[in-house]
Amino acid sequence: MLELGMEVESVGKSVMCLLEDPQGNPLDSPMFLPLTFGPEHLLQVVNQLLNNEEKLPYAFYVSDKELIVPLGVYLEKNKVSVEKVLSIVYQPQAVFRVRPVYRCSATIAGHRNKIISVSFSPDGRQLASGSGDATVRLWDLNTQTPLHICRGHKDSVICVAWSPDGKHLVSGGKAGEIFSWDPQTGKQLGRPLAAHKGWISSISWEPVHLNAPCRHFVSVGEDGDARIWDVVLRKCVICLSGHRAGVTCVKWGGDGNIYTGSKDGTIKVWETSQGKLIRELKGHGNRINSLSLSTDYVLRTGAFDHTSKQYSSAEEMKKVALERYNKMKGSGPELLVSGSDDWTMFLWEPSVGKLPKTRMTGHQQLVMQACFSPDGRWIASASCDKSVKLWNGTTGKFIATFRGHVRDVYQISWSADSRLLLSGSADSTLKVWDVRSQKLKEDLPGHSDCVFATDWSPDGEKAASGGADGVLKLWMG
Repeated sequence: MLELGMEVESVGKSVMCLLEDPQGNPLDSPMFLPLTFGPEHLLQVVNQLLNNEEKLPYAFYVSDKELIVPLGVYLEKNKVSVEKVLSIVYQPQAVFRVRPVYRCSATIAGHRNKIISVSFSPDGRQLASGSGDATVRLWDLNTQTPLHICRGHKDSVICVAWSPDGKHLVSGGKAGEIFSWDPQTGKQLGRPLAAHKGWISSISWEPVHLNAPCRHFVSVGEDGDARIWDVVLRKCVICLSGHRAGVTCVKWGGDGNIYTGSKDGTIKVWETSQGKLIRELKGHGNRINSLSLSTDYVLRTGAFDHTSKQYSSAEEMKKVALERYNKMKGSGPELLVSGSDDWTMFLWEPSVGKLPKTRMTGHQQLVMQACFSPDGRWIASASCDKSVKLWNGTTGKFIATFRGHVRDVYQISWSADSRLLLSGSADSTLKVWDVRSQKLKEDLPGHSDCVFATDWSPDGEKAASGGADGVLKLWMG
């Protein structure tokens, strides 16, 4: 019997419960728990069963709804039968809380055309933006002013990508070239990397837990190819060819494989030592707009977390990044979600096989983006049907629809603690959604035209947005 200072007096005042991790693995055999037990008591049970010397924070879910009241209150309110075993999922929580962004702290002009992409550095200390004016800009987040203007692109900058160790920034353009920049000085490093025959759609870096210091990234483009580059040697080391149309998105997974999504409706999985095709994931009936891995957040941030700790060596960074990745991945496989013009999403276990885990339907228009929350528990999707939807990140089960935008929703960004969601829309507003209450938390007007790009800093303290008005906005809590 667990020594929790509260004993079960009788079966009539208790319920048989099974504690499970997000992958459905039981923590222990089913046990009777008092109806008076709430989250604080369950927290004691889980930490005791896991032998956690340090009491770690967990949230608890029954049928994808967070348990915030005693078991008896929940059962009565939701008319749940006590004759069956009640499955309770325990989910590790961030040890810090992100405050909702609710005010615009700076409106910074500078770009002379639309802002297409914005991205915070892995440690949250710097911000980069790419624009239709053919420049990349770096911004000083302390003074909230422009820091460096990076010139060299011949046409619009489509994407910017930070290496997970924060040492490199690369940008891909409509003219098909890739530039590498020194984030400290804004200076161009070496000659442009030009091999793609069409515009660059997306860039993804090799995870730092696989190779440190970071030197490899993969780019994909309208020419249908994916290319692996060595930023030190400044050359393409492998070309991944096989798609029948332009490649729209790419992810370099924590297991070392690369995932490419294309206008041909397929996702290809590649190994990276020789560039061989491992498998092809089929199911979508139209172009794929978005790919996201359940480990995206730790892959993006590497060794950096909310403590803002800095590292003295690449080896130390690699070790910490590997620990964070393994902790995030847990006992389950790395999952992949894809969003498409066919109005659907698919949840995949790419390491297991070709068949999708589930098909996710409900949107009434194109799915522009689908992305996992930092803890992997949720998937959020943005659509041209003006809505944002929330899904279970393990099963793909639909949870809720967030309505409030009056035009297409282009992009979404998660807060680092997975409790809040930021969406940007063609209606010129951003909105902050509360995952627990499944309601609108903040309405953020201010842009004068479509919002194309959003990002929430990995340290959780700020968010950024940009769009057709060419203005960068910083939002604070």
